[in-house]
Amino acid sequence: MEPALHQLLEELERFGLQNDAGIDRASAERPLRMLNITRDTGEFLAVLVRATGARAILEIGTSNGYSTLWLADAARALGGKVTTVELLDAKFALAQENFRRAGLADRIDALQADAGAVLRDAAEGYYDFIFLDSERSLYLDWWPDIRRVLRPNGLLVVDNAVSHAEEMADFVQSVRADGFACSLVPVGKGEFLATRGGAG
Repeated sequence: MEPALHQLLEELERFGLQNDAGIDRASAERPLRMLNITRDTGEFLAVLVRATGARAILEIGTSNGYSTLWLADAARALGGKVTTVELLDAKFALAQENFRRAGLADRIDALQADAGAVLRDAAEGYYDFIFLDSERSLYLDWWPDIRRVLRPNGLLVVDNAVSHAEEMADFVQSVRADGFACSLVPVGKGEFLATRGGAG
């Protein structure tokens, strides 16, 4: 990783912690919390991207782009690209500026859009790697399209699998019931990994 990117990531970590500490979890401002992944999760995602050779990556839940930068830096080494989806204006604007500062904008397709619509429009088997860090209540509704757009032997990674296990229980059960090989990894807030083999 280039020193300038390392420095930017450290800056975003400090910003995220300071920003979120000033917003009460129950307040109307809650959507403005960054809710970034932890650094060890970023490192884990980068290793997974490189190990799987993922070149077409989808991230749902950009926030200020902290996690996207980890994914995009790893994708750059493989000649790949990240498509990242964020709905909120303020977070999307922050992310765009951070992508520019990182020098990774050419490796990122940032979409300000509804994630469900993006998934519906994506081609079957298009993505090698999907990272979910968004509204957990919607994951179960998105699952048929997530399953469709993830290529055979592609990898799904879902954040908050330990910190919000109850909220994700039905989704995890559905993924397992569809015959995916799954693992819960206690990194950061907990990462749920799932992959499917063969052509189905």
